[in-house]
Amino acid sequence: MARYIANKLFYTLISLFILISATFFLMKAIPGDPFMSEKKVPPAIQERLYEQYGLNKPVYEQYFKYLGDIAQGDFGISMKKINQNVTDIIKDTFGASLKLGLVSIVVSVIVGVALGLLAALYHRKLIDNVAMVLAVLGIAVPSFVVASLLQFVFSSKLHWFPTMGFKGPMYYFLPVAALSAQPIAFIARLTRSSMLEVLHADYIKTAKAKGLRWYAILFRHVIRNGILPVVTYLGPMTANIVTGSVVIEQIFGIGGIGKQFVQAITVRDYPVIMGITIFYGALLMIARLVTDIAYGFVDPRIKLTGGKGD
Repeated sequence: MARYIANKLFYTLISLFILISATFFLMKAIPGDPFMSEKKVPPAIQERLYEQYGLNKPVYEQYFKYLGDIAQGDFGISMKKINQNVTDIIKDTFGASLKLGLVSIVVSVIVGVALGLLAALYHRKLIDNVAMVLAVLGIAVPSFVVASLLQFVFSSKLHWFPTMGFKGPMYYFLPVAALSAQPIAFIARLTRSSMLEVLHADYIKTAKAKGLRWYAILFRHVIRNGILPVVTYLGPMTANIVTGSVVIEQIFGIGGIGKQFVQAITVRDYPVIMGITIFYGALLMIARLVTDIAYGFVDPRIKLTGGKGD
C-alpha cells in the first residue's frame, strides 16, 4: 500500500509540474498584456508597472521565479485588485465553493445510488422507466440551463427559494440541485447497470438458496459489489462539479472562487487566472488519488502492490 501511494504521489507531482508550466506559458502566449484595457498611461508609469510585476524580465527568469514562488505557496499579486495576494483571494473565497462542492457531491452520490438501486430492483417497471427518463434529461441538459430554469421557476415565479446569494440553508437548494443534476443522472444509470449485473450473479442465487434474508443479501453483497463503478466515477465527478461550479456561482451570485475566476478572465488578471487554474488542478489530482486508494479498500480483491515480493 505504501509503495502504491508513493508512486501515485510521484506521478501527481509530475502532473502538477506540467500543469504549472503549461499554464504559465499559455498565459505568456496570449497577445498583449494585462494593462491593455487600462487608459493610456505615460511610458514611465507603464515601465514601472512592468517592473513591479516582473514583466520586464526575460520569460525564462519569470518562469523560474514563478516556480520558486509556487513551491512556497505564493501565487503572486493580483494585477487588478490593489495590494491583494492571489493566495489570500483563494483563501477568502474557497470556503463558499468548498461548501457548495461538498454538499453537491454528497447529494449526487446519495440520490444517484438510491435512484439507480430502485431502478434495478424494479426493473422494467414504472419506477425504472421514470428514473431512466430523468437520468437521460439530467445528462442531456447542461447545468447552466438547469440553473436558469430552476431560478426562473422556484425563485421568480413560486418564490420558494432565494434567487441570489449564499447566506443560509435555503440558499443551497437551487445551486446544489443545478450542480448535482448531471452527476445524479450519470450515477443513477451507472448504478442501475451495475446492480442489474450483480442481482443476476451466481453468488446472489447461492445466497438466496442458503436462506439469507433479502436485506442481508442487499447490503452485504448487492450494494457493496454494485457500487464499485460509482467509486471509480468519484474522481471525474469531482472534476465536473468543481469546474461546473464556476458557471453556477456566477448565475446565483455566490462569492466563491469560481466567481473570482470568471471576473479575472474578464479583466485579464493573469496571476489570479493562473493561481486558480493551478489550485483547481491540484484539487482534482488529489481527488483522483483518493479515489484510486478508496477503490482498493472497497474491493479487497484488488491488490495495491506492484508485483511479487512487494
